Amino acid sequence: MCFSFALTCTDGRARAGVLHTPHGAVRTPVFMPVGTQATVKAIPPRDLEELGAQIILANTYHLYLRPGDELIARRGGLHRFMSWPHPILTDSGGFQVFSLSEMRKIDDDGVTFKSHLDGSMHRFTPEKSIRIQENLGADIIMCFDECPPPTDREYNAIALARTHAWAVRCREAHTRTDQALFGIAQGGIFRDLREQSARFLTSLDFPGYAIGGLAVGEEKADMFQVIAWMDDALPAHKPRYLMGVGEPTDLIRAVQRGVDMADCVLPTRLARHGAAFTRDGRINMRNRIYAEDERPIDPECDCYTCRNFSRAYIRHLLQAGEILGLYLMSVHNIAFLLNLMRAAREAIVQQRFAAFAQNWLARYERTENPTHL
Repeated sequence: MCFSFALTCTDGRARAGVLHTPHGAVRTPVFMPVGTQATVKAIPPRDLEELGAQIILANTYHLYLRPGDELIARRGGLHRFMSWPHPILTDSGGFQVFSLSEMRKIDDDGVTFKSHLDGSMHRFTPEKSIRIQENLGADIIMCFDECPPPTDREYNAIALARTHAWAVRCREAHTRTDQALFGIAQGGIFRDLREQSARFLTSLDFPGYAIGGLAVGEEKADMFQVIAWMDDALPAHKPRYLMGVGEPTDLIRAVQRGVDMADCVLPTRLARHGAAFTRDGRINMRNRIYAEDERPIDPECDCYTCRNFSRAYIRHLLQAGEILGLYLMSVHNIAFLLNLMRAAREAIVQQRFAAFAQNWLARYERTENPTHL
């Protein structure tokens, strides 16, 4: 088989496993850096390898518009196009299309939308999303789904029926045996809808399942409740992928509730705004208090940035608008989340995850820390 998942260890609800893909194995739980346009912003593939990234994401919507999925197919697919020989996951384009709001129209067959680049008209159907993702050639691809507002029950019920019908069509359209197609569970913050979605998608026997429609404005307590429901409802022997979550505390709490995979643009987005992760919370590297600070961003981090550069120097780069500052910040933030998930996996394997999570969260969330934002 080109794709398989082995659950190797559990500690409470937390899980450690191994995903086997055509481009290598992925040890879970894992954070997946996002390379929206076939690049993780500011970080070359060489550096991602050095950081220990096992799998990265690319975006169907953006790559369809530019440079075009057929062009990428002619260049040998995403792995060759972006010089990344390791596993890749592509989303379906659904979230981006539905986030266009006034620029799209939904019907039961698909979505018609305007390009955010030039206003040209386009249409995505489940079949077209699959065709684009097959052209891109990622190891894991996603069903085309509708991502509705999480607290609107009436609309979630309508969107769920559409998402399920589209999942069937995606499964029928999928032809490449070297790609794993994941279903996406929707249903907002409503338990019966979420469980209905899990039952339906499980009946289609996808090789993995994503939890979609979260981290889009709902309360954190609601998000974690939904994740816990999904841990009970989704099959234990298949991977669970939480879409669009990257805050360190959210990752720990998601792993506590049975999540295996997560992705988010947050680490590089925060880096571009001068914010850095540390074990004592998030800090603003543009703050004047770091102007003569000789410490690394995080004294306990072993990334290239923290091994070689001071807070004072990085603040100078950011204040001067130097590109190197964005690169060094991005390297650190990505490294921080990758290291966090590796540490979580080690704690699960050693049967000490509960203590690890409690201690890690207590330190990160201390509000009395003078550098905490």
